[in-house]
Amino acid sequence: MDILKDTKTKMQQALEHFEKELKNLRSARANPGMLEDVMVEVYGSLMPIKKLGNISVAEARQLLITPFDPSTTSMISKGIERANLNLQSIVDGHQIRVPVPPLSEEVRKEIVKTAKKRAEDAKVVIREIRRKGNEIAKKQKADGILAEDQLKKLEKQVQEATDKACKEIEDKLSLKEKEILSI
Repeated sequence: MDILKDTKTKMQQALEHFEKELKNLRSARANPGMLEDVMVEVYGSLMPIKKLGNISVAEARQLLITPFDPSTTSMISKGIERANLNLQSIVDGHQIRVPVPPLSEEVRKEIVKTAKKRAEDAKVVIREIRRKGNEIAKKQKADGILAEDQLKKLEKQVQEATDKACKEIEDKLSLKEKEILSI
């Protein structure tokens, strides 16, 4: 088993999860990610909007949803209302328009606070992945699979991957923070 490769793969998955969480946070501009995972009750089960139609940005502050099946239009509209995103949907024929109102300063600061918490949670996950990778390496050294110099080299590489992942989290958080705070 390649400890470094496995550790990097898990760190990449954690980064992708963090990116998805950031994408779902609301900003001043309309973003399809805001609605992609909103669950809608259709055909007797819950489904995310992204599986029921195309979500696009009609204008800087408006999303447009074009359902694949026009009969689901009203159900999608109700699902958006129930999602508690403070968004009102407008049924326009077989499409749904979702105006994205500007955020107040107070709300923006709360969203930034949420983003920072999610960034910190992601870093905790990254450090836990590092700890587990190092534990496996130390066990392999104890079992005689790895030599002392191989262990040190592997620990250094795992730490470098950890530092890189944490920097990526900080960079993505910084970009999202600017996006949220921009008017």
